[in-house]
Amino acid sequence: MTLTSILLQAQEGNSWSGMLMIIAMIVIFYFFMIRPQSKKQKEIKKAREAMDKGDKIVTAGGIFGTIRSINNAEGTIMMEVAPNVTIKVSREQVFPVQTEAPKKD
Repeated sequence: MTLTSILLQAQEGNSWSGMLMIIAMIVIFYFFMIRPQSKKQKEIKKAREAMDKGDKIVTAGGIFGTIRSINNAEGTIMMEVAPNVTIKVSREQVFPVQTEAPKKD
């Protein structure tokens, strides 16, 4: 055997193992990063759609308040932050406040 044939055989084995490692990394990345994040986004979207007048909410900037009205056409919410003080915020920047502790399974 010549040195060239040995090197060619070594490269063939490495190409398959390299491909398998890349595929394994993509699969791991999907199950540990992409899939949980998409589930979380679906839960947030569902919670935003379930919001109604009188619910306690918090904005992405950390302002707490209560929903006074929802304008679905504009995608905005009128939020009361203090007595007789209302602000208009984007529905996408609002999160419902949990009023009860989450259930443990």
